Amino acid sequence: MALLTTGVVATSTPAQAVTGCGGVVKKADGTPWTCTFADNFYGTSLNREKWYPMTTVESGYAINGDCYFDSAQNIRVTGGTLKLTARRTSRPLQCKSPTGGWSSSYTAGSLSTVGRFSQAYGRYEIRAKLPTSKVAGAHSAWWLWPERQLFGGWPYAGEIDIAEYYTKYPDRAIPYVHYVRRDAPESPGASNNYCMVTRPTDFHTYTLVWDKTSLTISYDGKTCLRHTISPALGILGLLKPGEPFNRPFTLVLTQGVGVNQNSPTSRTPFPASMVVDYVRVWS
Repeated sequence: MALLTTGVVATSTPAQAVTGCGGVVKKADGTPWTCTFADNFYGTSLNREKWYPMTTVESGYAINGDCYFDSAQNIRVTGGTLKLTARRTSRPLQCKSPTGGWSSSYTAGSLSTVGRFSQAYGRYEIRAKLPTSKVAGAHSAWWLWPERQLFGGWPYAGEIDIAEYYTKYPDRAIPYVHYVRRDAPESPGASNNYCMVTRPTDFHTYTLVWDKTSLTISYDGKTCLRHTISPALGILGLLKPGEPFNRPFTLVLTQGVGVNQNSPTSRTPFPASMVVDYVRVWS
Protein backbone atom coordinates (compact mmCIF):
# COMPACT_ATOMS: atom_id res chain seq x y z
CA MET A 1 0.00 0.00 0.00
CA ALA A 2 1.12 3.59 -0.46
CA LEU A 3 -0.10 6.47 1.69
CA LEU A 4 -0.60 9.96 0.30
CA THR A 5 -0.30 12.74 2.87
CA THR A 6 -1.04 15.92 0.95
CA GLY A 7 -2.03 18.56 3.47
CA VAL A 8 -1.07 16.43 6.48
CA VAL A 9 1.68 17.75 8.76
CA ALA A 10 3.68 14.76 10.02
CA THR A 11 4.98 15.85 13.41
CA SER A 12 4.72 13.87 16.63
CA THR A 13 6.16 13.78 20.12
CA PRO A 14 8.66 11.10 21.22
CA ALA A 15 7.09 7.91 22.54
CA GLN A 16 6.68 7.82 26.34
CA ALA A 17 5.51 5.07 28.67
CA VAL A 18 1.72 4.75 28.87
CA THR A 19 -0.77 2.27 30.32
CA GLY A 20 -3.30 0.10 28.53
CA CYS A 21 -1.19 -2.70 27.02
CA GLY A 22 -2.54 -5.37 29.37
CA GLY A 23 -0.19 -7.69 31.25
CA VAL A 24 3.59 -7.64 31.13
CA VAL A 25 5.01 -8.78 27.78
CA LYS A 26 8.64 -9.88 27.81
CA LYS A 27 11.35 -9.65 25.19
CA ALA A 28 13.38 -12.65 24.07
CA ASP A 29 16.00 -11.78 26.71
CA GLY A 30 13.41 -11.85 29.50
CA THR A 31 13.23 -8.10 30.11
CA PRO A 32 9.81 -6.42 29.85
CA TRP A 33 8.64 -4.35 26.93
CA THR A 34 7.49 -0.81 27.81
CA CYS A 35 4.00 0.18 26.63
CA THR A 36 4.17 3.35 24.49
CA PHE A 37 0.79 3.37 22.70
CA ALA A 38 -2.52 1.68 23.44
CA ASP A 39 -6.08 2.03 22.27
CA ASN A 40 -8.60 -0.53 23.52
CA PHE A 41 -11.49 1.40 21.94
CA TYR A 42 -13.56 1.85 25.06
CA GLY A 43 -16.45 4.28 24.85
CA THR A 44 -18.47 5.35 21.85
CA SER A 45 -16.23 7.80 19.99
CA LEU A 46 -12.86 7.78 18.29
CA ASN A 47 -9.96 9.15 20.33
CA ARG A 48 -8.75 11.85 17.97
CA GLU A 49 -5.75 12.60 20.13
CA LYS A 50 -4.47 9.20 19.02
CA TRP A 51 -5.94 8.83 15.52
CA TYR A 52 -6.22 10.96 12.41
CA PRO A 53 -8.92 9.86 9.92
CA MET A 54 -7.42 9.76 6.44
CA THR A 55 -9.81 11.36 3.96
CA THR A 56 -9.53 11.63 0.22
CA VAL A 57 -10.71 15.23 0.20
CA GLU A 58 -7.80 16.31 2.43
CA SER A 59 -4.97 13.90 1.67
CA GLY A 60 -5.83 12.47 -1.75
CA TYR A 61 -5.62 9.00 -0.23
CA ALA A 62 -7.30 6.30 -2.34
CA ILE A 63 -6.51 2.76 -3.49
CA ASN A 64 -8.82 1.66 -6.28
CA GLY A 65 -11.08 4.60 -6.92
CA ASP A 66 -12.65 4.24 -3.49
CA CYS A 67 -13.32 7.42 -1.51
CA TYR A 68 -12.19 7.76 2.11
CA PHE A 69 -14.46 9.61 4.53
CA ASP A 70 -14.41 10.69 8.17
CA SER A 71 -17.90 9.34 8.71
CA ALA A 72 -19.62 7.01 11.18
CA GLN A 73 -20.58 4.94 8.15
CA ASN A 74 -16.90 4.16 7.64
CA ILE A 75 -15.20 4.74 11.04
CA ARG A 76 -17.04 3.83 14.23
CA VAL A 77 -16.16 2.97 17.83
CA THR A 78 -18.79 0.89 19.60
CA GLY A 79 -19.02 -2.05 21.98
CA GLY A 80 -15.32 -1.92 22.85
CA THR A 81 -14.17 -2.19 19.24
CA LEU A 82 -13.24 -0.05 16.27
CA LYS A 83 -15.07 -0.85 13.05
CA LEU A 84 -13.63 0.32 9.72
CA THR A 85 -16.05 -0.28 6.85
CA ALA A 86 -16.00 -0.17 3.07
CA ARG A 87 -19.38 0.34 1.42
CA ARG A 88 -20.84 0.26 -2.06
CA THR A 89 -22.98 3.34 -2.70
CA SER A 90 -26.48 3.16 -4.14
CA ARG A 91 -25.42 5.63 -6.81
CA PRO A 92 -22.01 7.02 -7.87
CA LEU A 93 -20.72 9.97 -5.85
CA GLN A 94 -18.20 12.65 -6.74
CA CYS A 95 -15.05 11.98 -4.73
CA LYS A 96 -13.07 15.16 -4.13
CA SER A 97 -9.29 15.30 -3.66
CA PRO A 98 -6.63 18.06 -3.57
CA THR A 99 -5.69 17.21 -7.16
CA GLY A 100 -9.20 17.01 -8.57
CA GLY A 101 -11.77 14.26 -8.20
CA TRP A 102 -13.51 11.28 -9.74
CA SER A 103 -16.75 9.39 -9.71
CA SER A 104 -16.77 6.55 -7.18
CA SER A 105 -19.14 3.81 -6.15
CA TYR A 106 -17.30 2.96 -2.93
CA THR A 107 -16.63 4.66 0.40
CA ALA A 108 -13.96 3.45 2.82
CA GLY A 109 -12.28 4.12 6.17
CA SER A 110 -8.65 4.55 7.23
CA LEU A 111 -6.92 5.82 10.38
CA SER A 112 -3.34 6.95 10.90
CA THR A 113 -1.34 8.16 13.89
CA VAL A 114 0.35 10.80 11.72
CA GLY A 115 0.96 13.87 13.86
CA ARG A 116 0.02 11.91 16.98
CA PHE A 117 2.43 9.00 17.42
CA SER A 118 5.42 7.47 15.69
CA GLN A 119 8.21 5.16 16.77
CA ALA A 120 11.26 3.34 15.48
CA TYR A 121 11.76 -0.24 16.63
CA GLY A 122 9.67 -2.07 19.21
CA ARG A 123 6.69 -4.41 19.29
CA TYR A 124 3.45 -3.61 17.45
CA GLU A 125 0.25 -5.64 17.81
CA ILE A 126 -3.35 -5.56 16.72
CA ARG A 127 -6.17 -7.94 17.61
CA ALA A 128 -8.73 -7.90 14.85
CA LYS A 129 -11.21 -9.85 12.79
CA LEU A 130 -11.54 -9.39 9.05
CA PRO A 131 -14.36 -9.23 6.47
CA THR A 132 -16.57 -12.28 6.04
CA SER A 133 -16.51 -12.23 2.23
CA LYS A 134 -14.80 -15.12 0.44
CA VAL A 135 -14.78 -13.56 -3.01
CA ALA A 136 -12.66 -10.75 -4.46
CA GLY A 137 -13.45 -7.17 -3.54
CA ALA A 138 -12.37 -6.09 -0.04
CA HIS A 139 -8.90 -5.22 1.26
CA SER A 140 -7.91 -4.81 4.92
CA ALA A 141 -4.48 -3.68 6.14
CA TRP A 142 -2.47 -3.07 9.36
CA TRP A 143 0.72 -1.30 8.36
CA LEU A 144 3.43 1.23 9.19
CA TRP A 145 4.38 4.24 7.11
CA PRO A 146 7.47 6.49 7.54
CA GLU A 147 6.83 9.70 9.43
CA ARG A 148 9.08 11.53 6.97
CA GLN A 149 10.06 10.68 3.40
CA LEU A 150 13.80 11.12 3.95
CA PHE A 151 15.17 8.78 1.29
CA GLY A 152 12.83 9.53 -1.60
CA GLY A 153 9.25 8.55 -2.35
CA TRP A 154 7.77 5.08 -2.07
CA PRO A 155 9.29 2.50 -1.85
CA TYR A 156 12.67 4.11 -1.06
CA ALA A 157 11.52 5.43 2.33
CA GLY A 158 10.15 2.03 3.36
CA GLU A 159 6.80 0.55 4.35
CA ILE A 160 5.99 -2.31 6.72
CA ASP A 161 2.78 -4.21 5.99
CA ILE A 162 2.21 -6.32 9.09
CA ALA A 163 -0.92 -7.91 7.64
CA GLU A 164 -2.78 -7.35 4.40
CA TYR A 165 -5.96 -9.32 3.81
CA TYR A 166 -7.53 -9.82 0.40
CA THR A 167 -10.97 -11.45 0.42
CA LYS A 168 -10.09 -13.32 -2.79
CA TYR A 169 -7.67 -15.32 -0.61
CA PRO A 170 -9.73 -15.86 2.57
CA ASP A 171 -7.39 -18.40 4.18
CA ARG A 172 -4.37 -16.15 4.71
CA ALA A 173 -2.98 -12.73 5.55
CA ILE A 174 0.11 -11.39 3.82
CA PRO A 175 3.03 -9.44 5.34
CA TYR A 176 5.25 -7.33 3.11
CA VAL A 177 8.36 -5.28 3.82
CA HIS A 178 8.75 -2.63 1.12
CA TYR A 179 12.08 -0.98 0.31
CA VAL A 180 14.66 -1.06 -2.47
CA ARG A 181 17.25 -3.69 -1.68
CA ARG A 182 20.62 -3.19 -3.31
CA ASP A 183 20.87 -6.91 -4.14
CA ALA A 184 17.40 -7.02 -5.72
CA PRO A 185 16.32 -3.54 -6.84
CA GLU A 186 13.74 -4.88 -9.27
CA SER A 187 12.01 -6.94 -6.57
CA PRO A 188 12.08 -4.72 -3.50
CA GLY A 189 11.45 -5.96 -0.01
CA ALA A 190 10.34 -9.30 1.37
CA SER A 191 7.04 -11.13 1.70
CA ASN A 192 5.38 -14.46 2.49
CA ASN A 193 2.19 -15.43 0.67
CA TYR A 194 1.66 -18.55 2.79
CA CYS A 195 0.80 -17.20 6.24
CA MET A 196 -2.36 -19.19 6.78
CA VAL A 197 -4.99 -17.88 9.20
CA THR A 198 -7.77 -20.20 10.33
CA ARG A 199 -11.10 -18.38 10.19
CA PRO A 200 -9.79 -14.80 9.77
CA THR A 201 -13.32 -13.61 10.49
CA ASP A 202 -12.57 -14.54 14.14
CA PHE A 203 -10.27 -12.41 16.28
CA HIS A 204 -6.54 -13.03 15.77
CA THR A 205 -3.38 -11.17 16.79
CA TYR A 206 -1.03 -9.74 14.15
CA THR A 207 2.35 -8.71 15.58
CA LEU A 208 5.60 -7.07 14.45
CA VAL A 209 8.87 -7.09 16.40
CA TRP A 210 11.30 -4.60 14.85
CA ASP A 211 14.91 -4.06 15.88
CA LYS A 212 17.96 -2.45 14.32
CA THR A 213 18.75 -5.41 12.06
CA SER A 214 15.53 -7.33 11.47
CA LEU A 215 11.74 -7.38 11.24
CA THR A 216 9.76 -10.38 12.54
CA ILE A 217 6.03 -10.67 11.85
CA SER A 218 3.86 -13.27 13.56
CA TYR A 219 0.19 -14.21 13.54
CA ASP A 220 -1.22 -15.63 16.79
CA GLY A 221 2.33 -16.01 18.07
CA LYS A 222 3.51 -18.07 15.09
CA THR A 223 6.32 -16.53 13.04
CA CYS A 224 5.20 -15.72 9.52
CA LEU A 225 8.06 -13.60 8.18
CA ARG A 226 11.54 -12.97 9.57
CA HIS A 227 13.55 -10.53 7.47
CA THR A 228 17.09 -9.28 7.97
CA ILE A 229 17.33 -5.69 6.73
CA SER A 230 19.52 -5.69 3.62
CA PRO A 231 21.74 -2.89 2.31
CA ALA A 232 19.31 -0.54 0.62
CA LEU A 233 19.13 2.13 -2.04
CA GLY A 234 17.60 5.58 -1.69
CA ILE A 235 16.68 7.90 -4.51
CA LEU A 236 20.23 9.34 -4.37
CA GLY A 237 22.12 6.07 -3.94
CA LEU A 238 23.30 3.61 -1.29
CA LEU A 239 21.87 4.08 2.21
CA LYS A 240 23.63 3.54 5.53
CA PRO A 241 23.20 0.22 7.41
CA GLY A 242 19.69 -0.11 8.82
CA GLU A 243 18.18 2.57 6.61
CA PRO A 244 15.37 3.21 5.81
CA PHE A 245 14.15 1.25 8.86
CA ASN A 246 15.98 3.31 11.47
CA ARG A 247 13.51 6.21 11.60
CA PRO A 248 10.07 6.62 13.22
CA PHE A 249 7.06 5.16 11.42
CA THR A 250 3.37 5.88 12.03
CA LEU A 251 0.58 3.32 12.44
CA VAL A 252 -2.11 2.90 9.79
CA LEU A 253 -5.35 0.87 9.71
CA THR A 254 -7.26 0.63 6.44
CA GLN A 255 -10.45 -0.97 5.18
CA GLY A 256 -11.02 -0.33 1.51
CA VAL A 257 -11.76 -2.13 -1.73
CA GLY A 258 -9.35 -4.32 -3.64
CA VAL A 259 -7.32 -3.82 -6.79
CA ASN A 260 -6.35 -5.97 -9.77
CA GLN A 261 -7.31 -9.62 -9.13
CA ASN A 262 -8.96 -8.57 -5.87
CA SER A 263 -11.11 -5.84 -7.45
CA PRO A 264 -14.79 -5.83 -6.45
CA THR A 265 -17.43 -7.36 -8.69
CA SER A 266 -21.20 -7.61 -8.56
CA ARG A 267 -20.70 -10.73 -6.40
CA THR A 268 -18.77 -8.89 -3.69
CA PRO A 269 -20.89 -8.46 -0.55
CA PHE A 270 -20.84 -5.00 1.03
CA PRO A 271 -20.48 -3.54 3.58
CA ALA A 272 -17.12 -5.12 4.39
CA SER A 273 -15.63 -4.42 7.83
CA MET A 274 -12.44 -4.88 9.79
CA VAL A 275 -13.23 -5.00 13.52
CA VAL A 276 -10.35 -4.09 15.85
CA ASP A 277 -10.28 -5.06 19.53
CA TYR A 278 -7.05 -3.22 20.35
CA VAL A 279 -3.89 -1.63 18.99
CA ARG A 280 -0.81 -1.75 21.24
CA VAL A 281 2.82 -0.71 20.84
CA TRP A 282 5.83 -1.27 23.09
CA SER A 283 9.43 -0.12 23.06
